[in-house]
Amino acid sequence: MTSYQVRLFNALGLLGCCAALIVAFWYQFHGGELPCPLCLLQRAAFAAAAIGFALNVRFGPRPSHYAVTILGAMAGAAVSARQVALHIVPGTGGFGSTLFGLHFYTLALISFVAMSVGVGVLLLDDRILESESRSLRGRSGPLGTACLLLFLGVVLANAVSTAAECGSGLCPDDPTRYEALEGWRQNFRWR
Repeated sequence: MTSYQVRLFNALGLLGCCAALIVAFWYQFHGGELPCPLCLLQRAAFAAAAIGFALNVRFGPRPSHYAVTILGAMAGAAVSARQVALHIVPGTGGFGSTLFGLHFYTLALISFVAMSVGVGVLLLDDRILESESRSLRGRSGPLGTACLLLFLGVVLANAVSTAAECGSGLCPDDPTRYEALEGWRQNFRWR
């Protein structure tokens, strides 16, 4: 792979993680579907996997950065598989909306497995970590910078949303309201 292809792969990986978080955000605010605790863990895993891509975009490809992506994707796959297993029993139905006929946790499982396999296959090419790719270090380019800024914004928005939903306690199993906002409203008598 050329330096440009490596940079593009990492920027697209980062963009893909951001897209997954943005779609989940869209359904949260437009569809009124508050994420369950397992959904929040999947979002955190997308963010963790994206950190590896972001490090590669900003500082150039390194095995440790790809390891962060793989570990984040494996954690996300485990959480997604757990949620799939909860709803696979006949008659239990699914949780939340569907996209392309699949529930989000199923799509997340597919995405995490594909991410792990894709990065693993990429690491089979030793040349991406050799001298040709060293020219990428320290320069992210306009696409990379845009992806990094988008990632930071999406992660910050998710952190604020999660804090509003869960407050300072445990997140509810089946959330119906933003706990922290309700608490603030009651404390300050907002109406």
